[in-house]
Amino acid sequence: MSYDQWGPIDLTAPKKTAPPDVPIELGMVLEDSQSGWVGAVTRVEKSGGMHVFALEDRRGRSRSFELGHGFLLEGRPIRLTPPAARAANSGPKRTASGSVAVDGARARVARASRIWVEGKHDAELVERVWGDDLRIEGIVVEPLHGVDDLAAAVADFRPGPERRLGILVDHLVAGSKESRIAERALAVPGAAGNVLIVGHPYVDVWQAIRPQTLGIPAWPAVPRGTDWKTGILRAFGWPHATAEDIGLGWQKLLGAVRTYADLEPALLGRVEEVIDFLTA
Repeated sequence: MSYDQWGPIDLTAPKKTAPPDVPIELGMVLEDSQSGWVGAVTRVEKSGGMHVFALEDRRGRSRSFELGHGFLLEGRPIRLTPPAARAANSGPKRTASGSVAVDGARARVARASRIWVEGKHDAELVERVWGDDLRIEGIVVEPLHGVDDLAAAVADFRPGPERRLGILVDHLVAGSKESRIAERALAVPGAAGNVLIVGHPYVDVWQAIRPQTLGIPAWPAVPRGTDWKTGILRAFGWPHATAEDIGLGWQKLLGAVRTYADLEPALLGRVEEVIDFLTA
């Protein structure tokens, strides 16, 4: 869909329904029509007010999804609905990241180690989904406001075995400017084994929100030469002329995110990798 074909979107509007509605059941074999992933339902949970479930394929690999449209049962499109109340309420309470919630747990005193992200929006999205886990682990997320001077920032941090860094970079793909910046940062003395730089392929972290979460078929294409965030808000029919407009637009998008199932796997895996690195 071209840039000027988008009409205003309303994140509060109900999504279109597609018959038939089918309650989810453990063991049910489903196909995700978007990715082609096929597997059996092994887990159903209610997290952040939404139902998410896991599909395990024949090789034992598992992937998580949110209930709703976009699934095939025996080749037929269906809308997955929650299981019976008793089944939905069974099992441990989960955080927005899908981790088992620890009742009564206090935030740990902050470690010296840090997660660095490119900007404020990246930090807010990580907090939205992984905040409960990070507080228990004592990991602080800090925005860098750009990575052009990443090597100097890493050197100033003085990484070591007790001061590790996990850094999440936007648009970290082979041959990009960001990949060269990451190489220079990893060459800083003390970085080897103590600094992990990972990235996602998206132009901006906004794109890590699944389009289905926003009720759109895909993120709009923004013409070259147009600021990406401005172009996205314009395509949505939202105010986009000022920095305040962009901030308010982001808050609308962020408000649609409830759990990890609302984000793309390309971001989920990288954030989990960073957390594992810092808490190992």
